[in-house]
Amino acid sequence: MFVAQEIQTPSVGVASTRVRSRGPAKKRSTTDAYQIDVREYERKGLLERVDREAATIGVDIPEEIDVQGESIELRSFVFEIGRRDTIPPGERERVDRAKRTLRRERLERLEPIEENTVDYERGEELAASIIGIDRALEALEGLDAPDPETEAKRQETADRKRWMRFLRQALGHDEVSGSHSGP
Repeated sequence: MFVAQEIQTPSVGVASTRVRSRGPAKKRSTTDAYQIDVREYERKGLLERVDREAATIGVDIPEEIDVQGESIELRSFVFEIGRRDTIPPGERERVDRAKRTLRRERLERLEPIEENTVDYERGEELAASIIGIDRALEALEGLDAPDPETEAKRQETADRKRWMRFLRQALGHDEVSGSHSGP
């Protein structure tokens, strides 16, 4: 470790600094050695951009993405699965596996931004790729949801059943036997 000492030179009247060693230097961790000085507000801006609820609006699904050294044609996979009306059981497993892989990759790309181990330019690249992954995940998650018309019909049917059950109870009709318990 080095210690700086300020000494006064009497003849010149100017202060100078002398550095002397005080034993062996402390070993720095590898993460400390690569700590990048991204301004805190820039890092927070990148994190906010990634976590913004509307971040994926207008964003295209990436054509292809590298996941753990393997290139995946993400856009064609999502469109291929999305074209089908229903997803067969074998494909369902494939879609679930893809979603898990994409979530894991998202976290791996987010970590360097959170830990401030990349410069701002690389952080921008990572943020853009994370938003693309989020867009693909939204598309894959949307496969499980029914279309709005089907959902509306299902809701209407459920509401009608609840209403009929309420009327039967209010009028004193027994649902099970169909008998009338009133006067």
